[in-house]
Amino acid sequence: MNAIVLAILVMVTLSLARVSVVFALIAASLVGGLMAGLPIGDIMSAFNEGLGSGATVALAYAVLGAFAVALSRSGVTELLAERAIRGLHLDDQPTSRRWVAFTLLGALLAAAVSSQNLIPVHIAFIPVLVPPLLKLMNHLRLDRRLAACVITFGITAPYMLLPVGFGAIFLNDILLTNLNASGAELGLEVTRGMVPMAMLIPIGGMALGLVVAALLSYRRPRRYEDRDLAHGDETPAQAARHLAPWQMAVLAAALVGTVATQLLSGSMVLGGLFGFALLSVSGVFRWHEQDGIFTEGMRMMAQVGFIMISAAGFAGVMQATGEVSALVEGSAELIGDNKGLAALIMLLVGLFITMGIGSSFSTVPIIASLYVPLALGFGFSPMATIALVGTAAALGDAGSPASDSTLGPTAGLNADGQHDHIWDTVVPTFLHYNVPLIGFGWLAAMIL
Repeated sequence: MNAIVLAILVMVTLSLARVSVVFALIAASLVGGLMAGLPIGDIMSAFNEGLGSGATVALAYAVLGAFAVALSRSGVTELLAERAIRGLHLDDQPTSRRWVAFTLLGALLAAAVSSQNLIPVHIAFIPVLVPPLLKLMNHLRLDRRLAACVITFGITAPYMLLPVGFGAIFLNDILLTNLNASGAELGLEVTRGMVPMAMLIPIGGMALGLVVAALLSYRRPRRYEDRDLAHGDETPAQAARHLAPWQMAVLAAALVGTVATQLLSGSMVLGGLFGFALLSVSGVFRWHEQDGIFTEGMRMMAQVGFIMISAAGFAGVMQATGEVSALVEGSAELIGDNKGLAALIMLLVGLFITMGIGSSFSTVPIIASLYVPLALGFGFSPMATIALVGTAAALGDAGSPASDSTLGPTAGLNADGQHDHIWDTVVPTFLHYNVPLIGFGWLAAMIL
């Protein structure tokens, strides 16, 4: 068995068995490395070298978590949630919950889409925006698995379809560039206008999955407990009673300043620190509490942070095995002359590769160099080749335990400890996005 396939199977099996994802990633790294014939020392060296690429994002999430807890501790989120619950009569008129829930989900979707292009902060908005909404979601009895599907769609589909913001980087700078570089000697020439058109059908599959999740899979109410995100001398509800108007203005400035600082500096860490510092001097919580609040926020994001770091190490080991090309070559031998089977096998192999690395941006150069000659050899058109490579890369973001597109929603929705990363984020997004992506990606390859 190929080392990458075995490693992914070990990671997924352990994760589904509710073993810690960090443990599963480390164990899968060892299994995959040993299967590829790497000595233990080389495996750990590759794992350690990969850790650095995940540390920056993990630290950023920890700081943004501290800012989110500080917002909760100020009482403003409690105040807004109570006003929304009373004003919308959510506890008295159950029939209104569904419409309010869909409005809230629409707002989350709009925020997620905007984070990829209009305000390109990527997943940084999640730890700040989502935790304050959890109490409102609880009274709406909104299934957080649906919220996870909505957020994941919003932060993945736009960059795979719209050539603006992060989409310009993915579609033009990465996908288009690597397709032309890999196909130059084979006569493949792809233009900018072809890439979004080729990805339209696969993204249509994701959109169908989102509709199924909203209207069928997770439409029933689900109960959660109301839990405070922060603890101190006062509860958030008590703190809300003596919020002064000028303090409310400072809170608004902290939110705007956090986003502005990140956009200007390009650093999520500086953005989170700016917002936390502004709240610390505003008097919304006592000065001696700030260390405890900061620590509590970092602890809230610790699980996601360590998964991100471990996932980067796992990806380092997978690349060090050198088994990607062997996996593609071995699959090609099984295909024969069946064009439909070739498209399906290429997508499934892409699923295994990208689920391990967890990033479509990092996977495109690897997949394009192997898939473009293979696709052209089977007679796929340039548009079909784009769809195959783009879809194979996207599969890693939509439903991998190691992807920031699943870790991000978990970070926000599990702020109160009631949302499991694997069963409440990864499994729902895999079923509703990866499965349709494979089906619609195959359809695009066959008809384009």
